[in-house]
Amino acid sequence: MKQIPESRPGNSQKVSLKTLAAHLGLDPGTVSVVLNEVPGRSIPEKTRERIRLAAKELNYQPSLLARSLRIRKTMSIGILVPVLGEGYHTEILTGIGNELIKHNYFYFIAHHLHRQDLIEEYQRMLVARGVEGLIGLDTAITHRHSVPTIAVAGHERIEGVTNIVLDHRMAAQLTLQHLYELGHRKIAFMRGQPFSADSMIRWTSLVEVARDFGLTIDPQLTIQLDRDLTSPELGYPVIQQLLSQHRRFTALVSFNDIAATGAIRALHDSGLSVPEDISVIGFDDIRAAAFMSPSLTTIRQPLIEMGQLAAKTLLDCIRGTELPSDDIAVQPQLVVRESTRALRKATTGPPRRK
Repeated sequence: MKQIPESRPGNSQKVSLKTLAAHLGLDPGTVSVVLNEVPGRSIPEKTRERIRLAAKELNYQPSLLARSLRIRKTMSIGILVPVLGEGYHTEILTGIGNELIKHNYFYFIAHHLHRQDLIEEYQRMLVARGVEGLIGLDTAITHRHSVPTIAVAGHERIEGVTNIVLDHRMAAQLTLQHLYELGHRKIAFMRGQPFSADSMIRWTSLVEVARDFGLTIDPQLTIQLDRDLTSPELGYPVIQQLLSQHRRFTALVSFNDIAATGAIRALHDSGLSVPEDISVIGFDDIRAAAFMSPSLTTIRQPLIEMGQLAAKTLLDCIRGTELPSDDIAVQPQLVVRESTRALRKATTGPPRRK
Protein backbone atom coordinates (compact mmCIF):
# COMPACT_ATOMS: atom_id res chain seq x y z
CA MET A 1 0.00 0.00 0.00
CA LYS A 2 1.06 3.56 -0.70
CA GLN A 3 2.61 5.34 2.26
CA ILE A 4 0.91 8.57 3.29
CA PRO A 5 1.61 10.92 6.19
CA GLU A 6 0.07 9.69 9.41
CA SER A 7 -3.28 11.26 10.25
CA ARG A 8 -4.61 11.04 13.75
CA PRO A 9 -7.02 13.08 15.85
CA GLY A 10 -5.34 16.42 16.48
CA ASN A 11 -3.32 16.26 13.26
CA SER A 12 -4.29 19.14 10.96
CA GLN A 13 -3.81 17.07 7.79
CA LYS A 14 -7.05 15.80 6.31
CA VAL A 15 -7.22 12.49 4.47
CA SER A 16 -9.38 12.61 1.34
CA LEU A 17 -11.34 9.76 -0.18
CA LYS A 18 -8.89 9.59 -3.09
CA THR A 19 -5.92 9.48 -0.74
CA LEU A 20 -7.54 6.71 1.31
CA ALA A 21 -8.30 4.73 -1.86
CA ALA A 22 -4.70 5.15 -3.09
CA HIS A 23 -3.44 4.03 0.33
CA LEU A 24 -5.53 0.86 -0.01
CA GLY A 25 -4.79 0.34 -3.69
CA LEU A 26 -8.50 0.38 -4.47
CA ASP A 27 -10.80 2.36 -6.73
CA PRO A 28 -12.29 5.44 -4.97
CA GLY A 29 -15.76 4.33 -6.04
CA THR A 30 -15.34 1.04 -4.19
CA VAL A 31 -14.21 2.83 -1.04
CA SER A 32 -17.14 5.25 -1.31
CA VAL A 33 -19.67 2.44 -1.69
CA VAL A 34 -18.41 0.74 1.49
CA LEU A 35 -18.14 3.85 3.67
CA ASN A 36 -21.53 5.16 2.55
CA GLU A 37 -23.13 1.72 2.93
CA VAL A 38 -24.57 1.81 -0.59
CA PRO A 39 -26.76 -1.28 -1.06
CA GLY A 40 -26.67 -3.67 -4.00
CA ARG A 41 -22.90 -3.76 -4.61
CA SER A 42 -21.06 -7.06 -4.41
CA ILE A 43 -17.88 -6.34 -2.49
CA PRO A 44 -16.20 -9.11 -0.42
CA GLU A 45 -16.60 -8.68 3.33
CA LYS A 46 -12.82 -8.97 3.74
CA THR A 47 -12.35 -5.93 1.50
CA ARG A 48 -15.11 -4.03 3.29
CA GLU A 49 -13.46 -4.68 6.65
CA ARG A 50 -10.08 -3.58 5.33
CA ILE A 51 -11.58 -0.30 4.09
CA ARG A 52 -13.38 0.39 7.39
CA LEU A 53 -10.24 -0.37 9.40
CA ALA A 54 -8.05 1.91 7.28
CA ALA A 55 -10.62 4.73 7.47
CA LYS A 56 -10.62 4.45 11.25
CA GLU A 57 -6.85 4.26 11.56
CA LEU A 58 -6.31 7.26 9.30
CA ASN A 59 -9.18 9.24 10.88
CA TYR A 60 -10.90 9.65 7.54
CA GLN A 61 -13.79 12.13 7.81
CA PRO A 62 -16.30 11.91 4.95
CA SER A 63 -17.68 15.08 3.41
CA LEU A 64 -21.28 15.26 4.57
CA LEU A 65 -21.98 18.02 2.06
CA ALA A 66 -20.71 15.91 -0.83
CA ARG A 67 -22.68 12.92 0.40
CA SER A 68 -25.89 14.92 0.74
CA LEU A 69 -25.51 16.31 -2.78
CA ARG A 70 -24.93 12.82 -4.11
CA ILE A 71 -27.89 11.14 -2.43
CA ARG A 72 -30.03 14.30 -2.21
CA LYS A 73 -30.54 13.80 1.52
CA THR A 74 -29.03 15.80 4.36
CA MET A 75 -30.45 13.65 7.19
CA SER A 76 -31.20 16.86 9.08
CA ILE A 77 -34.30 18.54 10.50
CA GLY A 78 -34.89 22.13 11.57
CA ILE A 79 -36.68 22.83 14.88
CA LEU A 80 -38.11 26.21 15.90
CA VAL A 81 -38.84 27.03 19.55
CA PRO A 82 -39.68 30.29 21.34
CA VAL A 83 -37.16 29.86 24.16
CA LEU A 84 -34.56 27.40 25.41
CA GLY A 85 -36.12 26.93 28.81
CA GLU A 86 -37.03 24.19 31.24
CA GLY A 87 -40.31 22.33 31.45
CA TYR A 88 -42.73 22.18 28.52
CA HIS A 89 -40.34 22.98 25.68
CA THR A 90 -37.51 20.81 27.00
CA GLU A 91 -39.67 17.71 27.34
CA ILE A 92 -41.14 17.99 23.85
CA LEU A 93 -37.65 18.57 22.44
CA THR A 94 -36.52 15.43 24.25
CA GLY A 95 -39.21 13.42 22.51
CA ILE A 96 -38.32 14.91 19.12
CA GLY A 97 -34.60 14.33 19.64
CA ASN A 98 -35.05 10.74 20.82
CA GLU A 99 -37.06 9.85 17.73
CA LEU A 100 -34.68 11.56 15.30
CA ILE A 101 -31.63 9.91 16.88
CA LYS A 102 -33.24 6.49 16.40
CA HIS A 103 -33.32 7.18 12.67
CA ASN A 104 -29.85 8.76 12.44
CA TYR A 105 -31.16 12.26 11.81
CA PHE A 106 -29.35 15.38 12.98
CA TYR A 107 -31.28 18.47 14.01
CA PHE A 108 -30.79 22.22 14.30
CA ILE A 109 -32.63 24.22 16.97
CA ALA A 110 -33.35 27.93 16.53
CA HIS A 111 -35.13 29.96 19.20
CA HIS A 112 -37.02 33.05 18.11
CA LEU A 113 -38.37 34.74 21.28
CA HIS A 114 -41.86 34.81 19.70
CA ARG A 115 -40.62 37.37 17.16
CA GLN A 116 -42.42 36.82 13.86
CA ASP A 117 -39.54 38.33 11.88
CA LEU A 118 -37.14 35.77 13.33
CA ILE A 119 -39.62 32.94 12.78
CA GLU A 120 -39.79 33.82 9.09
CA GLU A 121 -36.03 34.36 8.74
CA TYR A 122 -35.06 31.17 10.55
CA GLN A 123 -37.47 29.07 8.50
CA ARG A 124 -35.88 30.38 5.29
CA MET A 125 -32.37 29.87 6.64
CA LEU A 126 -33.02 26.29 7.73
CA VAL A 127 -34.61 25.35 4.41
CA ALA A 128 -31.74 27.04 2.53
CA ARG A 129 -29.30 24.93 4.53
CA GLY A 130 -30.93 21.78 3.27
CA VAL A 131 -33.07 20.49 6.14
CA GLU A 132 -35.50 17.85 4.95
CA GLY A 133 -38.31 19.01 7.21
CA LEU A 134 -39.35 21.55 9.85
CA ILE A 135 -40.92 21.19 13.30
CA GLY A 136 -42.34 24.29 14.97
CA LEU A 137 -42.95 24.08 18.71
CA ASP A 138 -45.31 26.74 20.13
CA THR A 139 -44.38 28.71 16.99
CA ALA A 140 -46.64 30.83 14.78
CA ILE A 141 -46.15 29.17 11.40
CA THR A 142 -48.22 31.13 8.87
CA HIS A 143 -47.61 29.45 5.52
CA ARG A 144 -46.41 26.23 3.93
CA HIS A 145 -42.82 25.52 2.92
CA SER A 146 -41.06 23.48 0.28
CA VAL A 147 -40.36 20.81 2.92
CA PRO A 148 -42.82 18.90 5.15
CA THR A 149 -43.73 20.86 8.28
CA ILE A 150 -45.18 19.84 11.65
CA ALA A 151 -46.53 22.31 14.21
CA VAL A 152 -46.70 21.15 17.83
CA ALA A 153 -49.41 23.19 19.56
CA GLY A 154 -50.27 24.71 16.20
CA HIS A 155 -53.89 25.75 15.73
CA GLU A 156 -53.96 27.36 12.28
CA ARG A 157 -55.14 25.23 9.37
CA ILE A 158 -52.40 25.65 6.73
CA GLU A 159 -52.02 23.45 3.68
CA GLY A 160 -48.83 21.42 3.94
CA VAL A 161 -48.60 21.83 7.74
CA THR A 162 -49.82 19.16 10.18
CA ASN A 163 -50.73 20.19 13.73
CA ILE A 164 -50.05 18.05 16.79
CA VAL A 165 -52.58 19.33 19.35
CA LEU A 166 -53.91 18.45 22.76
CA ASP A 167 -57.65 17.96 23.25
CA HIS A 168 -58.10 21.17 25.25
CA ARG A 169 -61.84 20.69 25.64
CA MET A 170 -61.17 17.41 27.45
CA ALA A 171 -58.46 19.09 29.52
CA ALA A 172 -60.92 21.79 30.63
CA GLN A 173 -63.50 19.12 31.44
CA LEU A 174 -61.03 17.22 33.63
CA THR A 175 -59.88 20.39 35.38
CA LEU A 176 -63.26 21.82 36.30
CA GLN A 177 -64.94 18.52 37.03
CA HIS A 178 -62.20 17.74 39.57
CA LEU A 179 -62.58 21.08 41.34
CA TYR A 180 -66.38 21.02 41.11
CA GLU A 181 -66.58 17.57 42.70
CA LEU A 182 -64.34 18.83 45.51
CA GLY A 183 -66.92 21.55 46.20
CA HIS A 184 -65.11 24.57 44.73
CA ARG A 185 -67.24 27.29 43.19
CA LYS A 186 -65.18 30.46 43.70
CA ILE A 187 -62.30 29.69 41.36
CA ALA A 188 -59.51 32.01 40.21
CA PHE A 189 -58.18 31.51 36.68
CA MET A 190 -54.79 32.28 35.19
CA ARG A 191 -54.83 33.08 31.47
CA GLY A 192 -51.76 32.39 29.35
CA GLN A 193 -49.67 34.99 27.58
CA PRO A 194 -51.17 36.22 24.27
CA PHE A 195 -48.09 35.03 22.36
CA SER A 196 -48.38 31.44 23.61
CA ALA A 197 -49.95 29.18 20.98
CA ASP A 198 -52.24 27.35 23.42
CA SER A 199 -53.49 30.39 25.37
CA MET A 200 -56.66 31.17 23.44
CA ILE A 201 -57.92 27.65 22.89
CA ARG A 202 -57.21 26.69 26.49
CA TRP A 203 -59.11 29.72 27.75
CA THR A 204 -62.13 29.35 25.45
CA SER A 205 -62.34 25.68 26.42
CA LEU A 206 -62.41 26.59 30.10
CA VAL A 207 -65.11 29.21 29.50
CA GLU A 208 -67.28 26.72 27.60
CA VAL A 209 -66.92 23.94 30.18
CA ALA A 210 -67.48 26.36 33.08
CA ARG A 211 -70.79 27.29 31.46
CA ASP A 212 -71.73 23.61 31.28
CA PHE A 213 -71.08 23.25 35.01
CA GLY A 214 -72.93 26.44 35.86
CA LEU A 215 -69.73 28.01 37.14
CA THR A 216 -69.25 31.76 36.93
CA ILE A 217 -65.88 33.01 35.79
CA ASP A 218 -65.40 36.24 37.68
CA PRO A 219 -63.32 38.79 35.74
CA GLN A 220 -61.98 40.03 39.08
CA LEU A 221 -60.61 36.54 39.73
CA THR A 222 -59.06 36.25 36.27
CA ILE A 223 -55.31 36.85 36.01
CA GLN A 224 -53.61 37.68 32.73
CA LEU A 225 -50.02 36.51 32.29
CA ASP A 226 -47.92 38.67 29.98
CA ARG A 227 -44.25 38.07 30.84
CA ASP A 228 -42.12 35.82 28.64
CA LEU A 229 -40.66 33.67 31.40
CA THR A 230 -40.08 29.95 31.88
CA SER A 231 -39.42 30.17 35.63
CA PRO A 232 -41.76 30.18 38.67
CA GLU A 233 -41.36 33.95 38.75
CA LEU A 234 -44.09 33.92 36.08
CA GLY A 235 -46.82 33.07 38.60
CA TYR A 236 -45.55 34.77 41.74
CA PRO A 237 -46.33 38.51 41.27
CA VAL A 238 -49.76 38.03 39.68
CA ILE A 239 -50.95 36.03 42.69
CA GLN A 240 -49.52 38.63 45.04
CA GLN A 241 -51.48 41.28 43.18
CA LEU A 242 -54.68 39.22 43.30
CA LEU A 243 -54.33 38.66 47.04
CA SER A 244 -53.73 42.38 47.63
CA GLN A 245 -57.23 43.02 46.25
CA HIS A 246 -58.75 40.78 48.96
CA ARG A 247 -60.77 38.74 46.48
CA ARG A 248 -62.31 35.56 47.85
CA PHE A 249 -61.53 32.29 46.09
CA THR A 250 -60.95 28.69 47.14
CA ALA A 251 -59.13 27.27 44.13
CA LEU A 252 -56.75 28.40 41.40
CA VAL A 253 -56.49 27.06 37.85
CA SER A 254 -52.95 27.84 36.70
CA PHE A 255 -51.98 28.20 33.04
CA ASN A 256 -49.06 25.79 33.49
CA ASP A 257 -47.00 23.99 36.13
CA ILE A 258 -44.21 26.57 36.14
CA ALA A 259 -46.65 29.38 36.94
CA ALA A 260 -48.35 27.15 39.53
CA THR A 261 -45.03 26.75 41.33
CA GLY A 262 -44.67 30.51 41.68
CA ALA A 263 -48.34 30.85 42.65
CA ILE A 264 -48.00 28.33 45.50
CA ARG A 265 -44.97 30.20 46.81
CA ALA A 266 -46.86 33.51 46.68
CA LEU A 267 -49.77 31.96 48.60
CA HIS A 268 -47.36 30.56 51.18
CA ASP A 269 -45.60 33.90 51.61
CA SER A 270 -48.99 35.52 52.19
CA GLY A 271 -49.78 33.11 55.04
CA LEU A 272 -52.05 30.77 53.09
CA SER A 273 -51.62 27.01 52.82
CA VAL A 274 -52.06 24.78 49.78
CA PRO A 275 -54.35 22.86 49.71
CA GLU A 276 -55.79 23.55 53.19
CA ASP A 277 -56.77 27.12 52.29
CA ILE A 278 -56.60 27.16 48.49
CA SER A 279 -56.40 24.30 46.04
CA VAL A 280 -54.11 24.71 43.03
CA ILE A 281 -54.18 22.76 39.77
CA GLY A 282 -51.50 23.07 37.10
CA PHE A 283 -51.10 22.08 33.47
CA ASP A 284 -48.44 20.03 31.60
CA ASP A 285 -47.19 17.62 34.31
CA ILE A 286 -43.55 18.55 33.94
CA ARG A 287 -41.15 16.28 35.79
CA ALA A 288 -40.77 18.64 38.74
CA ALA A 289 -44.54 18.63 39.42
CA ALA A 290 -44.42 15.35 41.34
CA PHE A 291 -41.57 16.58 43.57
CA MET A 292 -42.96 19.93 44.66
CA SER A 293 -44.21 20.48 48.19
CA PRO A 294 -47.10 19.92 48.04
CA SER A 295 -46.87 17.76 44.93
CA LEU A 296 -48.92 19.31 42.16
CA THR A 297 -52.28 18.14 40.90
CA THR A 298 -52.14 18.85 37.18
CA ILE A 299 -53.36 18.06 33.69
CA ARG A 300 -50.80 15.84 32.02
CA GLN A 301 -49.86 16.55 28.46
CA PRO A 302 -47.88 13.58 27.12
CA LEU A 303 -45.07 15.97 26.21
CA ILE A 304 -42.34 13.51 25.31
CA GLU A 305 -44.83 11.40 23.35
CA MET A 306 -46.03 14.51 21.50
CA GLY A 307 -42.44 15.23 20.47
CA GLN A 308 -41.95 11.65 19.33
CA LEU A 309 -45.20 11.76 17.37
CA ALA A 310 -44.17 15.01 15.65
CA ALA A 311 -40.80 13.59 14.61
CA LYS A 312 -42.27 10.24 13.50
CA THR A 313 -44.97 11.93 11.41
CA LEU A 314 -42.39 14.16 9.77
CA LEU A 315 -40.01 11.29 8.96
CA ASP A 316 -42.86 9.23 7.52
CA CYS A 317 -43.65 12.11 5.20
CA ILE A 318 -40.01 12.50 4.16
CA ARG A 319 -40.04 8.82 3.23
CA GLY A 320 -43.08 9.24 1.04
CA THR A 321 -46.14 9.05 3.28
CA GLU A 322 -48.55 11.94 2.72
CA LEU A 323 -48.93 14.31 5.65
CA PRO A 324 -52.28 14.01 7.46
CA SER A 325 -54.61 16.80 6.37
CA ASP A 326 -56.34 17.01 9.76
CA ASP A 327 -54.95 17.78 13.18
CA ILE A 328 -53.49 14.90 15.16
CA ALA A 329 -55.07 15.12 18.61
CA VAL A 330 -53.58 13.65 21.78
CA GLN A 331 -55.50 13.10 24.98
CA PRO A 332 -54.83 14.75 28.36
CA GLN A 333 -54.97 13.03 31.73
CA LEU A 334 -55.81 14.33 35.20
CA VAL A 335 -53.06 13.55 37.73
CA VAL A 336 -54.31 14.05 41.28
CA ARG A 337 -51.65 14.78 43.89
CA GLU A 338 -51.46 16.86 47.06
CA SER A 339 -52.24 20.42 45.93
CA THR A 340 -56.04 19.96 45.72
CA ARG A 341 -58.52 18.84 48.34
CA ALA A 342 -62.23 18.94 49.13
CA LEU A 343 -63.55 22.32 50.24
CA ARG A 344 -64.29 22.49 53.93
CA LYS A 345 -68.04 22.92 54.39
CA ALA A 346 -67.70 25.93 56.67
CA THR A 347 -65.60 27.79 54.13
CA THR A 348 -67.21 30.36 51.82
CA GLY A 349 -63.93 31.70 50.52
CA PRO A 350 -60.25 31.70 51.35
CA PRO A 351 -59.54 32.35 55.02
CA ARG A 352 -58.01 35.50 56.34
CA ARG A 353 -54.27 35.54 56.16
CA LYS A 354 -52.57 34.01 59.14
